[in-house]
Amino acid sequence: MTRPDRTALLMVECQRGVVGDLSVLPDLAALAQPVLERIGYLATEARRAGVTVVHLTYRPLAGGRSTNQRSPLTRSTSTTAGWGPDNPGADVVPQIAVDPGDLLFERHQGISPVHRTEVLAVLRNLGVEEVVVAGVSTNLAVPLVAVAASDEDFAVTVARDASVGVPASHHDSMLSYSLAFVARLATVDDIVAGWRGDDELAADQGRTRPA
Repeated sequence: MTRPDRTALLMVECQRGVVGDLSVLPDLAALAQPVLERIGYLATEARRAGVTVVHLTYRPLAGGRSTNQRSPLTRSTSTTAGWGPDNPGADVVPQIAVDPGDLLFERHQGISPVHRTEVLAVLRNLGVEEVVVAGVSTNLAVPLVAVAASDEDFAVTVARDASVGVPASHHDSMLSYSLAFVARLATVDDIVAGWRGDDELAADQGRTRPA
């Protein structure tokens, strides 16, 4: 695994209007609830280790007109058009939150969290060599981030127990038969262990971790 100071944690669309109390995708939100605390723990440990913490969120502009309505997904979630500057639907869920040192990239169009955005260029400018991807969903957005990062020569790790897809069986299938071709798959504990030394882990066994 790359050094923490050359690693970025990318948390994809962990927003109140996606997986939180204001979700426009209730089935996804229901599956995500037990995972949000784990993502929050991963973010906390990333900050502690000196990993760059990045939130990839979606907030359309011009009353939703910044995103086309050609795809079934954008048509079925058209209520996100109301996620203007003062709408909490686009906010990061409180289980994770945004710390002052985090990077927040709000995209305003499209389905991919990185296509036609500055995300990967900024990470390259920061000297990042590896990205760890967590969040939602393994149906679409997580694979799009993983493939784009891999194509740009970043090493990619997907946090298998800090990501969600619907249904759960499809999540497992995407990990094993799609994402495994472009990324290393690892649990949150394995990722954190890579950021911390064995001595620190042994001294820290009493720290509470989400199950």
